[in-house]
Amino acid sequence: MPRTKGRVVLSKNPKENLDLAKVVYDKHVALGAASPLKLLQDVDWAVTGPKITPAITDHTSAEFHKGEMEKYYAARDLKMPEITKGLKQSIALLKATFGDNPKKLSDWGISVDDTPAPKPKKL
Repeated sequence: MPRTKGRVVLSKNPKENLDLAKVVYDKHVALGAASPLKLLQDVDWAVTGPKITPAITDHTSAEFHKGEMEKYYAARDLKMPEITKGLKQSIALLKATFGDNPKKLSDWGISVDDTPAPKPKKL
C-alpha cells in the first residue's frame, strides 16, 4: 500500500499554535545537540523559544481583559437608558428655552445642524 507524505494543518488559533510551539521547543531543548531543528537555517530556536512563554502570558492577559471589557460594557449598558432619557429630556428643554436661537445649545456641547433637510426624492 503506498504511503502518503502526510498532511499537517497548522491551526489558525493563536493559543493552539503557542501551545504547540511550546511542545516543539521543549522537545528541541530535551534533545539538545541531537535535535534535528538545529539544521534550520532561518530559525534559531535558542532565540525564538524563550519568547513562547511571554507570548502565552500576553495571550492569557488579553483573554482576561476581554472578559473584563465585556463585564464593564454590560455594566455601562445598564446605566445607559437612564442617562439617554435624561439627555433627551434636557436637550428638549434647552431647545424650548432657546427656541429663538438654537445655536445657544452649542454652549452646552450640543451640535445643532440648521441646514434644511433634503426634499424626499419622488420615484
